[in-house]
Amino acid sequence: MEYADAAAAGAADAERIRLNAADAEGGNRVPWREWGPYLAERAWGTVREDYSDGGTAWDYFPHDHARSRAYRWNEDGLAGICDELQRFCFALTFWNGRDPILKERLFGVSGQEGNHGEDAKEYWWFLDSTPTHSWMRWRYHYPQREFPYQELLDTARESGGADPEYELVDTGVFDQDRYWAITADYAKAGPHDMCIRVRVENVGPEPATLHVLPTLWFRNTWSWGLPEPDAVPRISVHGARLAGRHERLRPLSLYGEGSPEALVCDNETNSERLWGYGGYSEFPKDGINDHVVDGAATVNPERVGTKAALRYVLTVQPWQSTEIRLRLRMDGPGVPRLTRARLLGHDFDEVMESREAEAEEFFAELTPDTCSDDEAMVLRQAVGSLLWSKQFYHYNVPRWLDHDPGHAAGLGGGARRNAHWWHMSARDVIAMPDTWEYPWFAAWDLAFHAVALARVDPGFAKQQLHLLLREWYLHPSGQMPAYEWNFGDVNPPVHAWAALQVFAADGSRDFGFLKRVFHRLLLNFTWWVNRLDAEGKNVFEGGFLGLDNIGPFDRSAGVPAGGQLEQSDGTAWMALFTLTMMDMALILAAEDSAYGEMVTKFFEHFALIVEAANTQGLWNEEDGFYYDVIRVPGQEAVPLRVRSVVGLLPLSATATVSSAALAAVPELEQRLAWYRTNKPHYADVLHGRMMPASDLRLLTMVRHDQLPRLLERMLDEEEFLSGHGLRALSRAHLAEPFTVRLGEADYSVGYEPAESSSTLFGGNSNWRGPIWFPVNYMLIDALDRHHRFFGDRLRVPYPTGAGSGREATLGEIADDLSRRLISLFLDDADGRRPVFGQTELFQKNPDWHDLIPFHEYFHGDTGAGLGASHQTGWTALVINLILRRAR
Repeated sequence: MEYADAAAAGAADAERIRLNAADAEGGNRVPWREWGPYLAERAWGTVREDYSDGGTAWDYFPHDHARSRAYRWNEDGLAGICDELQRFCFALTFWNGRDPILKERLFGVSGQEGNHGEDAKEYWWFLDSTPTHSWMRWRYHYPQREFPYQELLDTARESGGADPEYELVDTGVFDQDRYWAITADYAKAGPHDMCIRVRVENVGPEPATLHVLPTLWFRNTWSWGLPEPDAVPRISVHGARLAGRHERLRPLSLYGEGSPEALVCDNETNSERLWGYGGYSEFPKDGINDHVVDGAATVNPERVGTKAALRYVLTVQPWQSTEIRLRLRMDGPGVPRLTRARLLGHDFDEVMESREAEAEEFFAELTPDTCSDDEAMVLRQAVGSLLWSKQFYHYNVPRWLDHDPGHAAGLGGGARRNAHWWHMSARDVIAMPDTWEYPWFAAWDLAFHAVALARVDPGFAKQQLHLLLREWYLHPSGQMPAYEWNFGDVNPPVHAWAALQVFAADGSRDFGFLKRVFHRLLLNFTWWVNRLDAEGKNVFEGGFLGLDNIGPFDRSAGVPAGGQLEQSDGTAWMALFTLTMMDMALILAAEDSAYGEMVTKFFEHFALIVEAANTQGLWNEEDGFYYDVIRVPGQEAVPLRVRSVVGLLPLSATATVSSAALAAVPELEQRLAWYRTNKPHYADVLHGRMMPASDLRLLTMVRHDQLPRLLERMLDEEEFLSGHGLRALSRAHLAEPFTVRLGEADYSVGYEPAESSSTLFGGNSNWRGPIWFPVNYMLIDALDRHHRFFGDRLRVPYPTGAGSGREATLGEIADDLSRRLISLFLDDADGRRPVFGQTELFQKNPDWHDLIPFHEYFHGDTGAGLGASHQTGWTALVINLILRRAR
């Protein structure tokens, strides 16, 4: 079955057939997802590799160590692939003949080195991928001049918080078009058989030479002093074939065309270079680097080891290109035996052509006919980038806390980060926020990733949502791990909302999935209720909640002068959580009446939260807005009158429910009758709002008299509404920053449309004005749900503010907000893409202009991309927006 050809069903169905086979149960399953782009682009500077006393991950394992030091928990590389447990790895390595080191991994500066936090200083793109990775395309632009490592580092260190990021293009290294445009295509002949084509174009006015070193290695699982260490695997050379042997894998071969030079060393630390003493191998991890760059005798003359490369030296004429063909495959049942000539000849061509054609058909089916060519291109690159962001994540916390026996000499015992997460042991493929700046999962990011993934691979999307609720992730208390640097921090509880979105996207038929996540989410809900409602008033604190520096002080650290911070967003997230759990219970109650009691529980809990939010000071009647509130015993409550998305998020706590669905739950009607008699002040909330001649009820945290006032702020172009979406902070705070005095100090927040001058939670992560996709998507979804109830009967001024005079339905407003967000990536009337900002190379050069980055966030006024440049985790929600507009 492994090589069963789906082509008979037509190219349009071939990828769907592979997906169905990958999701099949038992003996019918074909492991099409087992190999993929699961190799990180940065493993150095991560918490997992940090065994320092002070938790200084970037200093303990810097970029300079990465070429010489064996990683403990995972690996990194360029255009890399590996198996789902990362036992073997394959990646590309380059050398332009001038750099001091091989280009084995992407370079960037750390939070301590740069003025805007972690920042990759390279240009690469994930142009294409199908869900099973049967077809993938990667692109990289590599300078022909010496890579300016030191200049980038020195300038970043010297820059201040008010300076823009100093990027690779600013160094002039791409002037006169002197660079290599490198494209890597991957096509699967079978689950364990990958054809690889590397195309190299000399974008320059003179002949130039490039060294290309396709590299195969085994992740080091044998050197850590564990009680039962793994056997050391082996890579040997057989002409232009690298043969790998691993005790837990079938025989593995990398075939290369032509007559490349084979270079072999060991994936072991060069202890002599780093610490001045001998290590495990005479030919350690950087042996190939030292041999190619310096001519050193640092590769094994016996040509046996655990890391090996095929070295091609290519001289290419100006504006010409050449290519290398490679094939990576495992021997075994179902894998046809082919000669090297066929593997890299006719059979190779056939696989490449077929998989590319099937990918074309897959995306043709996905892309609505109403999409422009530009929108279709953005959609496809967003899908490709999202799928390339899947990475192997390995972190055994109890072992790490014990400092891994035999890890490295001189380790202290003070690294106790995540000490309360002693139960956690992760070894999974996870959709990451970003493959370089954030090569680790974040709980609320992953929820949005799943919502986008559901449009192309619902099976994987469901698996991802269920994963963080499993017992080896979810804390025994019910808390979900937030992110690697602090699992105990608090991300917004959006998992339930995401699960319902994924359930709907998959046809609203997988009740088994909904049941599984519902039961696990009950544990998480109980944790929230018990831990983040200090006074039991149904007004929630939460702390960080993913919004970094949006407030005047660090919310995770508490109020500087004491007291309790009651959060508008925390309360809104919990109201949404209860409504979503109620929705799930309603769906499941139609199949199983036992869920009826859960409908009643969450319906009632929602009413308690809404009543509390509107009676305990979160709503400010004077301003017509929701604010966080500081409460100090014996003192008057202090509202933090910052107009931010914190005050808009109550809009998201909205659901439309049919009266028939509610009537099908007899327990609910009995409970409502009790409330009418005993607590009549809750009656309006519990009954929701109904329109004449309508079967729908609207359950919402925002009352009907509050809705137009909140929308008036949100849809004002002088406040939240920008040309490219909703800002995280009102632009009104540009002229009027908010300041509050707490104790003996003043704390302020003002509108900053780009990078923040505040260092709260890191310099480049700014919620004080830029446009962020996740909250925009949540608010668009909320407007859609309101429109489902009101329809064309409710029209509001849009945009609001002086001189507008136009009105629109909430559905039309949601449509327009979607258009504004999508426009970040599209050519405007002048042929400029807002995401590129003022970088003229990207705006005007056709070799760059259609290579789309998906940034972490965007300038609140211009739409220029900011923060992480490959955050195609939640920014991949542009996929959903493009598909939504087409509908």
